Amino acid sequence: MTNFYSLASSSSGNCSVFLGGGRAILIDAGTNCKYITESLAKLGLALSDITDVLITHTHTDHISALPVLTKRCKAPIRCTELTGQGLFGRCSHEDIQTFSPNQGFWLGEVFITAFSTPHDCPGSCGFTLETADGKLAYCTDLGQVTPEIYRQIKGSHTAFLESNHDIYMLKNGEYPYPLKRRILSDQGHLSNDDAAQTLCSLVQDGLRRAILAHLSDRNNTPAMALRESQEALEKAGLAGLTELSVAPKRAIGQDMVLLRRAAG
Repeated sequence: MTNFYSLASSSSGNCSVFLGGGRAILIDAGTNCKYITESLAKLGLALSDITDVLITHTHTDHISALPVLTKRCKAPIRCTELTGQGLFGRCSHEDIQTFSPNQGFWLGEVFITAFSTPHDCPGSCGFTLETADGKLAYCTDLGQVTPEIYRQIKGSHTAFLESNHDIYMLKNGEYPYPLKRRILSDQGHLSNDDAAQTLCSLVQDGLRRAILAHLSDRNNTPAMALRESQEALEKAGLAGLTELSVAPKRAIGQDMVLLRRAAG
């Protein structure tokens, strides 16, 4: 069985764990080592059980735990070459292995493909992780879903998809104009509307479970993100075809079991 849990997901910290194919893969390491260790313990895991650490990019909310984590967890860090360069000096890990985007590789019985994401951070990427049970798309921190990204995540059975902000809240909120412009740009973050439209396409291509992720602390709410995706699916005649939830900001999210067929 292949399981996926979000441990933290927001603009202030991100970390998830993927269990399957003989691996225990930590995806990103935001927040802090203490929180990650305690969260893993609730799942019956220790840091020593982690076999691999995948890093999407070097923004603080995705790597803040690494300096301490890598002293206690010897699993290799796997990331793009540019991300590896960005980690230099931030953590003293002895085993950083780099890969090229759009080239798949195996970790045990998990087939992983990294894809470049348009974000204001060199080497930023997302992942698909696939076992015999199904395919997960891990897709956050990007300003747009390009045709190439969609080609990679198409056919996923579960998606962990950014739904960062409500456009109206962001435009009329307290952020300074340059920050608003950055978030709204093609190198920024996906809005609720962006996520909703992407979900409609993914559901038509077989998606059966979706987790809305990386919500802004100030420019979104779980209820707003969920409602916009639900309404888009209803309008497209796709309501009820996918299980839809929101990743908690700082708590273990719902256990997502990858299955090639929809439950029931």
